Amino acid sequence: MIEETDRKPLPRAFFDRPVLDVAPDLLGRTLVRDTDEGPIELRLTEVEAYAGEIDPGSHAFRGRTARNGVMFGPPGHAYVYFTYGMWHCMNVVCGPEGMASGVLLRGGEIGVGVDLARKRRLSARHDRELAKGPARLATALGIDRALNGVDVCAGPEEPLFMLTGTPVPADQVRSGPRTGVSGDGAVHPWRFWIDGDPSVSPYRAHAPKRRRT
Repeated sequence: MIEETDRKPLPRAFFDRPVLDVAPDLLGRTLVRDTDEGPIELRLTEVEAYAGEIDPGSHAFRGRTARNGVMFGPPGHAYVYFTYGMWHCMNVVCGPEGMASGVLLRGGEIGVGVDLARKRRLSARHDRELAKGPARLATALGIDRALNGVDVCAGPEEPLFMLTGTPVPADQVRSGPRTGVSGDGAVHPWRFWIDGDPSVSPYRAHAPKRRRT
């Protein structure tokens, strides 16, 4: 049974905290995407923390640009970026304005709107793979740059928002290195996931690109 409190939007104060506090606390929360065809709801099972200008793995490490400007704004907003010329990924901005920290949404389980997600993820062999990985998550929910800067604390007023959901007990949360991060940022255990959940993506270390000879 879904409690009424689970359906309340997460307040801005939730995101106005250090990113390493917010990231594991996002597990079990509900991300809602309101589309023309109907809503899609996803229970977050995997995230990664990025600590802005002090974090070599962050898009904000070298300062503010046109691409990452949302990260320097107030907490509780979506930062959506396009990568590899193919995929979108979504972060939620955390911490005080100007800190540029954020949480990458890496994976989740779709509970409402599964049929809508399947239409966007035709290559998924199982429903547990619909949002297994950050690009798959964004694709399944129809998230693109048009949603960059959306206030996820505004509730149904916005086409993308976060609900309280059911927080995950601390003993079910695991942490480890972030996927695909190289250099100094590779050592941080800032990837968090729900232990044993089938929608969590496999860990992949950074693989340097080799030049063709």
